[in-house]
Amino acid sequence: MERNITVIPARVNMTNLAEKLEPQQKRMAAYCRVSTDQVEQLSSYEAQVNYYTNFINGHPDYEMAGIYADEGISGTNTKKRGEFLKMIEDCKKGKIDMIITKSISRFARNTLDCLNYVRQLKELGIGILFEKENINTLDSKGEVLLSILSSLAQDESRSISENSTWGIRRRFEQGKLHINHTKFLGYDKNEDGELVINQSQAKVVQRIYQEYLNGHGPQRIANILKKEKVPKWNGSYNWHYSNIKRILANEKYKGDALLQKTYTVDFLSKKRAVNDGDVPQYYVENSHPAIIDKETWEAVQLEMERRREYGYQHGIDKVDHTNNKNPFSGRVICGNCGKAYWRKGWYNYKEENMRYVWQCKEKYKVKGVIGCTNKHVDDGMLYEIFINAYNSMVLNKDELMKKWITMTEDENEWNRVTVKRFIDHFKEANEINVFSSNLFYKTVEKLTVFESGKIVVSFLEGTEIECEIE
Repeated sequence: MERNITVIPARVNMTNLAEKLEPQQKRMAAYCRVSTDQVEQLSSYEAQVNYYTNFINGHPDYEMAGIYADEGISGTNTKKRGEFLKMIEDCKKGKIDMIITKSISRFARNTLDCLNYVRQLKELGIGILFEKENINTLDSKGEVLLSILSSLAQDESRSISENSTWGIRRRFEQGKLHINHTKFLGYDKNEDGELVINQSQAKVVQRIYQEYLNGHGPQRIANILKKEKVPKWNGSYNWHYSNIKRILANEKYKGDALLQKTYTVDFLSKKRAVNDGDVPQYYVENSHPAIIDKETWEAVQLEMERRREYGYQHGIDKVDHTNNKNPFSGRVICGNCGKAYWRKGWYNYKEENMRYVWQCKEKYKVKGVIGCTNKHVDDGMLYEIFINAYNSMVLNKDELMKKWITMTEDENEWNRVTVKRFIDHFKEANEINVFSSNLFYKTVEKLTVFESGKIVVSFLEGTEIECEIE
């Protein structure tokens, strides 16, 4: 039987037909971006804004939906481009029908970002006109061309990044500094871009180094500066352990500069990593004026190493944190096992009072089992022992001075700086009757408790004084 085919014509929608016969204006937005904050680029930014304002307002088929413009921001990703993200949100809210922009490289240099946003907008019926490439993303050929050109734009970004990195490394090879001085306490930059000392901030840096050599840890120094409302580089008083630690370890304060401590891992994400030998580093001596003399700076580095070794030797995890609660914390050491003592409260129910003692951490490490057999020490006894040992140093300072003067020629920077501090201090020192935590931090390394009933007070410059426990 012969097949018979009947065509059923489409039903004409008069409303849609009327809309097609009388086209509505499209709400068009423009996106502008410049990639640097140089003056000539910012004038280009202003020119783009003016151009698109005139273009949209002067076209009968378009209605102005806004100009979105980001300035001075890299185009390799869209995370920090506020106006761009605002434009995308307005598209989702139905406020925009079309976007016009100068080129793919102005819209995005990251292929993935570019295609993702193009497809998101396409699903909403919103097209993007790229003027330079003459692409309308709503055209059938638009996405194929866009993929190719976006890849080229991304490769261009990679090339720019590599050229920039090359330029920075060449400057490093020539010993030219690349430093954000606004976050660098103690320094400003002059008209020639050279580092110059900020005298008021330099005094804070010098104090931090001196406080550290006087026995205080970074957290205690931070607490002191915060309490005294000493301003940081940004004017705030909110000092932290990490702020002090970085200042103490920064070689730039002695006038030298280690360049390329970090490097960019990926030009798209801008992710940076610590340079552990992955790329060359450059050490420049005497690159700028010093705030801290080299001897003092080296002494601080050796003191940091001494404290790390001290903590490892005596089982103290964070030795620089120990002097925040009690001056003797981390300074009372067991003569039997070498571990640190800790402070404990013993409550006397009959007398209804608390007695504080210091006891070896190893004594009851396992509950119910006695470990170290060394004796405990009354809290008050430690204060008396320091006063007696310090006064003994004062009484014998003439003899000690002879020893210290010979030590000022020592090859070790830490020894030289330490004995000079002791000479300066004990020249005018008198006997004391009241305990001073500052004197204790400044002069004492540790108090070693022995089972025989004696405590040896070890001073930082090497003197040891024996005291009997009553």
